[in-house]
Amino acid sequence: MEIKRGDIVGRISYGKDILFRVDRIIKIKSTGRAYCILKGVQYRIEADAPIEDLEKIERGQIETEKRGIESKIKKRVSLVTKGIFEKNRETDKITNALILHLDGDRKYTQKSDRYYRKLGLNAIVKNIPESRQPHVVGDLVRRYNPDILVITRA
Repeated sequence: MEIKRGDIVGRISYGKDILFRVDRIIKIKSTGRAYCILKGVQYRIEADAPIEDLEKIERGQIETEKRGIESKIKKRVSLVTKGIFEKNRETDKITNALILHLDGDRKYTQKSDRYYRKLGLNAIVKNIPESRQPHVVGDLVRRYNPDILVITRA
């Protein structure tokens, strides 16, 4: 099977532990080998691998993996939410910290925003290219005055 840009693959040498989307294929003229730049499907990770170390993942397996990860996240959200409510009952105090989260990857910006909402947290999530983050972070901190600042970089 030919590997092409956009395919969902696993790295054979790692037991296909993480699903990746092929972002780019780079061919090395001097050796004739091809390498792929990979981006994680469910995790915010970037990697590279020789094309011969990659195996396409079947659609059914992709859906199974996504459901498994979503289930893990739901469990984590439930545990965190339960912990927050128990602490609030104990101290009779509601914590409403403002989170400002900057991320250079649009897909993960959307995922982060969705999970903050599921947790019921007060978060402002901004998709800002990593090269611009140092130039805008000061203005954003002054504008929003967050209690917590999260900057996600590759």
